[in-house]
Amino acid sequence: MLELSSLLREAITRTMTWNNSELQPEHKRLMAVIVDEISIIPQVEIALPMPKDIRLLKIALALSNNPSDDRNINEWSVWAGISRRSLTRRFTNETGFNFTEWRQKLRMLKALELLVAGRPITEISLNLGYDNISGFIAIFRRNFGVTPGNYQKAMRNNHPWRNFNDTII
Repeated sequence: MLELSSLLREAITRTMTWNNSELQPEHKRLMAVIVDEISIIPQVEIALPMPKDIRLLKIALALSNNPSDDRNINEWSVWAGISRRSLTRRFTNETGFNFTEWRQKLRMLKALELLVAGRPITEISLNLGYDNISGFIAIFRRNFGVTPGNYQKAMRNNHPWRNFNDTII
């Protein structure tokens, strides 16, 4: 994932207005600017950090295998054999996210995978443990700046930048 600068976003937008004819000298110059911009922008890490503590890793792997598992933090702590307080403190220390944030990020990463695979949004929402589709759509939009449907359309059209403000995936 790349974080787009305003210049890069506008340059890419300009290229979408070109017809499919041979590139003119001004097109080639703009393409060179795009390549230069892409080469210097930082990549945004989308991998989710996994905890190192074996008990926390057990929870993280169980959630990775079944993101719809809706057990609360108390139930997870009993299941993994760790106190709720230790789970809360260690999870944040080892991953940089509290348990709820980490679970939501996991679900969003899984949503991206399923959207790219062409799965229906209703199915994705239910498979990830959301009670209602509108809640899933709102959380997805908050995280990625676009609805799951628009993201899926953009990926289908091989133009992932068309509907995004600051992020290209």
